[in-house]
Amino acid sequence: MPFDRSGLHAVNRAPMHALRREPEISLEGTWQFQLRASDTAPEAPDWATAEVPGLWTMTSTVDRPHYTNVPMPFDEVYPDVPAANPLGVYRRTVDLDPPAGRRVFLHVGAAEGQLRVAVNGVAVGTSADSHLAAEFDITDALTAGTNTIELAVAKWSAGSYLEDQDHWWQSGLSRSVFLYTVPEIRLADVSVQADFDPEADRGALRVLVSTEGLRRRSEVHHTVRVHVLGETHELPIAPRLPAPTLPPPLKPPHDRATRPARRLPDDFMDILSIKAAAAPVPPEYRAIPDVAFSVMTPPAAAGTALLELAGLEVPPWSAERPELHDLLIELVDPDGTVVDSTALRTGFRRVVVSGRDLLVNGRRILVQGVNRHDVDPRTGRVLSRERMLAELSLLKRCNVNAIRTSHYPNDPVLLDLCDELGFYVVGEADIESHAFASTLADDPRYLTEIVERVARMVLRDRNHPSVLIWSLGNESGYGAAHDAAAAWVRRFDPTRPVQYEGAIATDWHGGHAASDLVVPMYPSFAALRAYSADHRADRPLITCEYAYSQGNSTGGFADYWDLFETLPGLQGGFLWEFTDQALDPDGDGRYRYGGDFGDEPNNGPTLLNGVVFPDLTPKPALFEVRGVFSPLRVVSDAETLRWGQLRVRNRQSFADLSAYELEVRVDTRHGPSAVLAVATPDLVAGQEDTLLLPGEIVRAAADPDALGVSLVVRTRYDTPWAPAGTEVAVEQVVLPRPLPALPAAGRAVADGELTHPLLARAPRLSLWRALTDNDRAFSLDQRFVRSGFFALEPVKTSVTAREDRTAVAIHYRTAFGDEVVHHRDLIEAGPHDYVFREDVVLPEDTRDGLRVGMVFELVAGFRDATWVGLGPWENYPDRRRHALLGRWAAPIDELAVPYVRPQEHGTRGGVTELAVTGPAGRIEVSTAVPVHVNVGRHTVDQLEAAGHWWELPDSDATVIQVDIAHRGVGTALLGPDTRSAHRLAGTRYSWQWRLRLETQED
Repeated sequence: MPFDRSGLHAVNRAPMHALRREPEISLEGTWQFQLRASDTAPEAPDWATAEVPGLWTMTSTVDRPHYTNVPMPFDEVYPDVPAANPLGVYRRTVDLDPPAGRRVFLHVGAAEGQLRVAVNGVAVGTSADSHLAAEFDITDALTAGTNTIELAVAKWSAGSYLEDQDHWWQSGLSRSVFLYTVPEIRLADVSVQADFDPEADRGALRVLVSTEGLRRRSEVHHTVRVHVLGETHELPIAPRLPAPTLPPPLKPPHDRATRPARRLPDDFMDILSIKAAAAPVPPEYRAIPDVAFSVMTPPAAAGTALLELAGLEVPPWSAERPELHDLLIELVDPDGTVVDSTALRTGFRRVVVSGRDLLVNGRRILVQGVNRHDVDPRTGRVLSRERMLAELSLLKRCNVNAIRTSHYPNDPVLLDLCDELGFYVVGEADIESHAFASTLADDPRYLTEIVERVARMVLRDRNHPSVLIWSLGNESGYGAAHDAAAAWVRRFDPTRPVQYEGAIATDWHGGHAASDLVVPMYPSFAALRAYSADHRADRPLITCEYAYSQGNSTGGFADYWDLFETLPGLQGGFLWEFTDQALDPDGDGRYRYGGDFGDEPNNGPTLLNGVVFPDLTPKPALFEVRGVFSPLRVVSDAETLRWGQLRVRNRQSFADLSAYELEVRVDTRHGPSAVLAVATPDLVAGQEDTLLLPGEIVRAAADPDALGVSLVVRTRYDTPWAPAGTEVAVEQVVLPRPLPALPAAGRAVADGELTHPLLARAPRLSLWRALTDNDRAFSLDQRFVRSGFFALEPVKTSVTAREDRTAVAIHYRTAFGDEVVHHRDLIEAGPHDYVFREDVVLPEDTRDGLRVGMVFELVAGFRDATWVGLGPWENYPDRRRHALLGRWAAPIDELAVPYVRPQEHGTRGGVTELAVTGPAGRIEVSTAVPVHVNVGRHTVDQLEAAGHWWELPDSDATVIQVDIAHRGVGTALLGPDTRSAHRLAGTRYSWQWRLRLETQED
């Protein structure tokens, strides 16, 4: 049998099913491996070795990972396959004696590329769906003894045009490979529908079991046995029945001497269409048996068994309470012997789209989701169960309740964990034709493959209670194939809605044929408000992608949720994305992105858009997400606090708060005080209650140094995702705080120049930050570079010494010739104690900027920083809703946020006090109004010059920025820019701050 090289026609691949077959012979480990220049190149004499599962692109020196976002990494047009098509050939031997009466199947969990299977030199079959298992019956190619299995993976095929996802192009075998055997008569598939009726508070179970080897039998003596909910059910298997048909025409009798009796009324065949039209049945037809309808209604499929149970007293499954039940399904032969079996777990739940609401078990949920790619920095898309559990555990600890498997089906192990831990899953088909999104889905040559990829996903994953929604893929335009796939899914699985962004991309009120939900990408706030208010809006809106998080980003996240939680028709969405996709194949800690492997063309750092780093270390943005998604929200203010009360709301949809324990503390200028445990209120989902605070808390909160009262939410019990006592949220009520008055009297500073042994560079005007990825967005049209603020050249300086201060005026010329004027009054309030009164005037046409502040540098010898302000993590004006006001301390080196591509990072806002200390001495900054502070080791120029964090030079310097204004970070690369309130549109800024310096000798 010749191999199909197109990738559009799987050959001899076994039908997809939902059974979980256990490996009898694992084929993981070391294989012989040969990388050939093309899929037609002859076998070479020398063989290397490769690990399976594994991707050759992660270890090869000639075929490395390649990153593109939209364009294909070659010039051909679908369905043409590039002539330069590397072929990775995996070969190994296995000793086995095929057992009599059993079939041997090869299971390949995932092959990245087009898979071609051969056994003992005999071509067995092909598959090109890179993220679903391919299975082949290899029995007839085996011999007793040593057998050679060859898995050849062609890097490119016509199917590659359907896998143009925004991630690395990789090649190899990314999931488990093994052999298993089954009897000739066996289980073929199992479909489980576990429904829950919220009005009746009862469950219903429908289990449909398909068999292989019995379909042709008119008498079946095998049975199916189902063990579930503590009971055992023995089910008959439907036999093959004669094909139903209408009676033949009556033959006139040869003897017409006797008049035939009348048996049927005139025109009785009209009853078929009358009943189909739901029209009244005439009286003369009512006595006719439904023979005609039994002809039209097919019997149960041969070889299947059906179990239906109703009125079940079972707890429902939800992400908050993932109640699972074991099922054991056995195929029993006439002698009572179990010849085949499978086990699975199910949860009872109902998913319904009702008008503008997505309901789970009758309740409207909020989708607190993330987009998730398969990625491990060391192994690419080869993921262990441990890695998956670590990812999901981190998400649970941050109150995430939903995952979109962007943009392909994930390993079934991950779905098992989602069932167990509690996540709502959008299962997405392995379809993205981004480079040809406008045409491919209407090309008949791809119709079958598109529908089949969707269908195979549904067939494999339909028994998982965590899967709520089917997605037809991503960024593939909108074509006839999508309508066909959606129609098939709705017919085959009416228990779940279907979504597809392409169907609604240009019209949120259209695309009904392919999407039951409105699932836009990166919508503006105005668009969301408009959809909610539009009378035409007839479906729930759940963003499939929003809050784009490349680099220092995710600004405005809480603003999105202000809309999702208050406006009808909006139900949350899936932020982009969970994990940075940078790779570290050598394990040297040097993360790499597009172009770092010599891959051309490439889209550079565009895949560095996670809220966690590649090693799963949270970025500061994740803590904002955690806070927004908190199961409990404080909804009262400081005034209510004065009376010893906190008003709290349970944000969950199903669970009460009994899984959590609460602690209250008062945050002050000197650190936490009055830390006390308080009773968790008995509060059902969605309701509010008043929490009475202990007197000690109320008294501590009345202290002038108190900054806020924080309610800490921790897990009460050990769970698979966190031990008891794990912090999952902190809610804070900020108290009014008196701001310190800075000294108004002092003396002048000679020459207006501040010099001190601890200062490497004196404070000077700073208007520029190392551009974030969002600052570079195409949509911003280089507005910051056009300002010229990246270069300030002093062209005129005047110093006027007065009795109590020194007045300094500096006129700067920006990079493009505009004038910036900085006036400063410098007062020496005491020994090494200085007060700065700053006034900065920007060009009249300034409409936006990055920062306005002062920067200075310290000599070596500083290690630690302490501040009173927002923390403990990095925060910015549009990403600090859940930063906490308090006194914080950290080593200077830990204040940095090592974004893979260096950029502005590490700033903390709301700061009124800062102390930096070390062997060299101590410096203190205090301000009359809250400011933004940044303490780090590198200058803006150094950050902008480096392409990777690991390229930054070692530094023992300390660079301190003190900003009266700092721009938000927004999401402008894909989505809204920072809100206008967080842009620097002013042309004049005035403020005061104080600097005290002490050497060790002082």
